[in-house]
Amino acid sequence: MNDNWLSRYFQFSELKTTMGREMLAGLTTFISMAYILFVNPIVLGNSGMDKGAIFTATALSSALGCLIMGIVAKYPIAIAPGMGVNAFFAFSVVIGMKIPWQTALAGVFIASVIFFIITVLKIREMIINAIPQSLKLAMAAGIGLFIAFIGLKEGGLIVGNKDTLVSFARLTSGTTWLTIFGLLVTIVLMVRKIPGSIFIGMVLTSIVGMIFGLIPLPSQVLSTAPSLAPTFGVALTHVSDINTVQLAVVVLTFLLVTFFDTAGTLIGLAEQAGFIKNNKMPRVGQALLADSTSMLVGSIFGTSPTSAYIESSTGIAVGGRSGFTAVVTGILFLFGLLFSPLLSVVTSQVTAPALIIVGVLMASALKQIPWDKFEIAVPAFLTVLGMPLTYSISNGIALGFVAYTITMIAAKRWKEIHPIVYGLFVVFIIFFWALYG
Repeated sequence: MNDNWLSRYFQFSELKTTMGREMLAGLTTFISMAYILFVNPIVLGNSGMDKGAIFTATALSSALGCLIMGIVAKYPIAIAPGMGVNAFFAFSVVIGMKIPWQTALAGVFIASVIFFIITVLKIREMIINAIPQSLKLAMAAGIGLFIAFIGLKEGGLIVGNKDTLVSFARLTSGTTWLTIFGLLVTIVLMVRKIPGSIFIGMVLTSIVGMIFGLIPLPSQVLSTAPSLAPTFGVALTHVSDINTVQLAVVVLTFLLVTFFDTAGTLIGLAEQAGFIKNNKMPRVGQALLADSTSMLVGSIFGTSPTSAYIESSTGIAVGGRSGFTAVVTGILFLFGLLFSPLLSVVTSQVTAPALIIVGVLMASALKQIPWDKFEIAVPAFLTVLGMPLTYSISNGIALGFVAYTITMIAAKRWKEIHPIVYGLFVVFIIFFWALYG
């Protein structure tokens, strides 16, 4: 395989790009999203899963998704386990609902199988189109607030309070100040538009933590990849555990959250790169297939659902236009497997700023919601507010769908409600009855 073959296959000339530019774009994208290698094990580790196995599963599923996206769909868009849905897995499903992580992983597997089937049958686009745009935007923003709240809590900035439920923490702990340092550094880097700001912020925070003795020094930097044994195939052996209405709704939520996250990100990135023609995205089927395949394999390896990453915009911004950008990112994820010992220095105080910043980015969806229409504003507001205040993404989604159906009927706009939304209204009424009745 030579340079000429690559140039022709990835259409460098037609896209007015070069191999050097594509390699730089792939590196930029990887640096921008490399934090997921360390954040995902921390977030999912709260559920009791083995962090080393999660690290390896994260790297492998990300590499696979990127390679398929690059080679088959030929888009400069990277894929990795999604932020938000991993928090839903750990904090809402396992900790909140007290469901074993093995069962939750089986739920991800079932959702990914459904995801794959409806992608192949081209049903996925139809379902996505049936969900009101305002609720899609509210879900993205609500997940952002939920992630930020988790970051504030894990970083020691927000604590429980018997009088006010939560309150600001006393600034007497060195680890809390480490979180503040990391947050301020990352904010400055983001404002300065430095590529890989989140990743660089994590590195600097870890270094400062080690200098001041707040984080233990790693015994080594390079190592063979941690074993997948603690999580590999666990989802397959626990499929029979998905046998209640509650767990069926969990599977549905995994499906819906990944639906909206990937669809919105793909369209936004394609628009940025200039791929949208006549309001359509070429090869969208192949792009969705890359995502669904990565999610399916990732569930077997042992990680939460994967999705397209908005950080791909950094690679596109430096000129990435072909699938070779995603291929380079995928290869770098494989090299990333060698750095698992660094997991010991990536503490919750290091990852907390990343969670807060990702929350800020996701909350930008709020600006697109038509707040002047009360029947739209109420369900959107309940969706956004419901997630952090009930500490559950699924509760927020359920509140939104139930409220949307009611307010639209009250506004005499019931004909605008898609039959699928009516169906989801019934599902979420059952959800509330099953959990809180």
